[in-house]
Parts: sequence; structure tokens; C-alpha cells
Amino acid sequence: MSDIMTPAQVAKRLQVTERTVYKYLANGEMEAVKIGRVWRITEEQLQKFIQKNTRKKEDK
Repeated sequence: MSDIMTPAQVAKRLQVTERTVYKYLANGEMEAVKIGRVWRITEEQLQKFIQKNTRKKEDK
């Protein structure tokens, strides 16, 4: 299942720190599934996060 990622993998894709990804998860900004003590983010959840945080030129 390559569409399920760890916070570290998501951080690498977004070019942010892993700590930033955990902040998004803690604040509820990014959807994820917590299995035991481990967070997992699907490709669909990541795309929703990106779409939600994409600003259009007129949004500035």
C-alpha cells in the first residue's frame, strides 16, 4: 500500500519538517488515521490538505 504514508514521508513530500506535520495533525489541519501510537496519512488525505491550503492569486 504505497498510498499510506508516515509523517516523515509526508514531511519530505511537502518539504517541511516532520515536526510541522505533527503540528498539522495535532491542530486538526491535516486528516490522518492513528493506529496505536502511529499516525498514517493517505494520499487522498494529503491531497485534501494541499487543496485546502492552496491560495489562488486573488486570495492574497
